[in-house]
Parts: sequence; structure tokens; C-alpha cells
Amino acid sequence: SCQDILLSSAPPGPQFPFTGVDDRESWPSVFYNRTCQCTGNFMGFNCGNCKFGFGGPDCTERRLLVRRNIFDLSVPEKDKFLAYLTLAKHTTSPDYVIPTGTYSQMNNGSSPMFNDINVYDLFVWTHYYVSRDALLGGSEIW
Repeated sequence: SCQDILLSSAPPGPQFPFTGVDDRESWPSVFYNRTCQCTGNFMGFNCGNCKFGFGGPDCTERRLLVRRNIFDLSVPEKDKFLAYLTLAKHTTSPDYVIPTGTYSQMNNGSSPMFNDINVYDLFVWTHYYVSRDALLGGSEIW
């Protein structure tokens, strides 16, 4: 079921002395005002996927997943892994787009700036977005 986003009312910690300058503050309310609340073993932006470790039509089948060391893979397994990475680099994500500007550059959302992205670059971009410096305006960063 979808519902309004509820944000914590706790004051920001002293580790970030600025407010209102970074679109990651109060995530995800800068870009979304409603989200889905999944039940059972479902997950995802529309609750259409099974939680990790579950499968089947009702997401009730337990699936043991083992993360393997790439150095322990056979040559055919490594080739298959690399083929999937190549495929991810050439497959546009059917579900996600990325912002190409900050919220303030989008005039508080009235001028959306989003682009399609391939599956591989989505993972790279997500890491960049969450770990980048805070943009304070102009050429200032924190």
C-alpha cells in the first residue's frame, strides 16, 4: 500500500552544520512524497520483487544465496559473470532514471531534470550520489 512519507522530527546532528543545501537531506522527500510500504516477503519501489533470499510467485520459497569469491570461479563462470556485466552496461533500466541536477537547479521540482541510465551505471551513480561531498552552492563543497 502507498502512503505519505514520514520523516524523523529529530534535529540534524552536529556532524553536518548546514541545512537545506543538500538534496540528500530528509531523503527521499526531496524527490518523492509517497512510497509503497511492502508486506510479507515483498520489496521494491512497487512491492513487485521478492526480498533477498526469497522467490516464487508469492515470495514464500526460501532461497539460499551464497556470495562467491570471483577468484574461486571457473573460467566459464567468470566468462558468464563478465557477460552479465557487459549486458548491464548496454541495458537501459526499465524502472529508474537519475537526476541530472540538484533540487534547487530544478527550481524546487518545477523543472525536472532526469535522464535514463543503464543498469551498470545506475549502481555506479548510486554509490557516487550517496558518498559525494555536500554541494553548498557555487563552487563550495563540504
